[in-house]
Amino acid sequence: MKLYCLNFAQFEVEADWALNTSLEEMHEQMSGYKRMRREHQATLLKLEEKCKVEMETHKSALDKEYDNLLHNFTRELERLEVRHQQDLERRSKQTTTAEKKLHKEITLKQEGDRKVHDLNRKKEYKANKERWKRELSMDESTPKRQRDLTLQSQKDNLKQHEAEVEQRLLQAQKQYIDLEMRKFKRRRMVMLHSLEDQLLCDELSKKQQQLEQAHGMLLKHHEKTQELEYRQQKSVHQLREEQINKQHDTELHNQKDYMDRIKKELVRKHALELRQQPKSLKQKELQIRKQFRETCKTQTKQYKRYKAQVLQTTPKEQQKEVIKQLKEEKHRKLTLLGEQYEQSIADMFQSQSYKLDESQVIECQRTNEQLEYELDMLTAYQNKNKKQAQEQRDRERRELENRVSVRRGLLENKMVAELQQFNLERAERLRTKHEKHAKELEAFDNESIALGFSTLSINEVSRETYPDEEGSLSGSMISLAHSNSSTSFPAGSL
Repeated sequence: MKLYCLNFAQFEVEADWALNTSLEEMHEQMSGYKRMRREHQATLLKLEEKCKVEMETHKSALDKEYDNLLHNFTRELERLEVRHQQDLERRSKQTTTAEKKLHKEITLKQEGDRKVHDLNRKKEYKANKERWKRELSMDESTPKRQRDLTLQSQKDNLKQHEAEVEQRLLQAQKQYIDLEMRKFKRRRMVMLHSLEDQLLCDELSKKQQQLEQAHGMLLKHHEKTQELEYRQQKSVHQLREEQINKQHDTELHNQKDYMDRIKKELVRKHALELRQQPKSLKQKELQIRKQFRETCKTQTKQYKRYKAQVLQTTPKEQQKEVIKQLKEEKHRKLTLLGEQYEQSIADMFQSQSYKLDESQVIECQRTNEQLEYELDMLTAYQNKNKKQAQEQRDRERRELENRVSVRRGLLENKMVAELQQFNLERAERLRTKHEKHAKELEAFDNESIALGFSTLSINEVSRETYPDEEGSLSGSMISLAHSNSSTSFPAGSL
């Protein structure tokens, strides 16, 4: 009995130790889960902060690059404006120089024409005077004084006619040079307008090129930002997925350790029960045998009373035989009773062993079912978490795609609006420039008309070769080659 109590106490100590160990392990697991979640959260926050700093640095670099581009555009336009101004000033100087050169060349040509005219006039005058003298000397009937008066009269008429011709020549040369200079100024004005148009087109083309280049950079920046956003989101999602997988692996590992520990504890418990079973059966056997002895004592007392009663009514000569019969009956009944108790002990051993095996099998089945159920619940919970995490990642990817799409749409709308605004400004500047040129040309033509030049005449092609255009000047239109004696006098003057 003392040995049984000692074993039972040892079993309770082992059970308490196993329970305390299980609680400690569970507490350690829960602490490990909390520590793992804190570490995961800290790692995730660190990665998100890194991504935030990287994005801010990225945007700052893109803004700086775009600002540098706009600054370079401003400098390019300033240099282009200076170059255009220099071109206009150079054209103005060229026009002034060419105008002076043209005026000088026409003047020199006209002076040459007048010298040739004077020389021819003197030759014709001398020839006409000799001819007149011969003709008058042949008429001897006319007095000499009359012939001298006639000759003098012809000389005066010739001089007067030559003076008129010279006056007409000077007037024609003046009109010619004024007309040619007017044509030259108009042509130079048209050329200046063409140059201004060309410079304006160059400026507008430069601005359009810069606008397209700026839009190209904005699209490139958008694509770089998009790639960075996708890459950062992918790294965050990958980290989250790795953390979930790590947590689930740890949970499964702990669950399997827990299952193995429960199974080992159950096996140890069953083994201890098997070790404790003979002691328990021995105790029950002792109790049955004690009960048997008590029953035997009771039977013996009852037999003595019955024997006394029988002997009182039995003659002495028959008492020995009755006593012998009673002893045999007593021995038979006690033997039968002993066999019954021995059979009860044997049945008890067999029943207790069967019940122990059956209860252990049932307990193993229930424990395995419970452990499998807990494992299934954990797996289902993990699958649910994975599904929710995947849905969250898909939702975040769709939200990022929508933000990128909206941002690109806004950027494209902005670029379209800027391009439309530029086209309107370009059309307005071209229209303003054309109206200005038309007004200047109209004012010049009106001034020409006021000076006595017709619009048709100043629009005619010049007979002169303008300087800096086709080389040297050609001959003047006003040629005095035909100023001879046959056309210098009116008909019938002689």
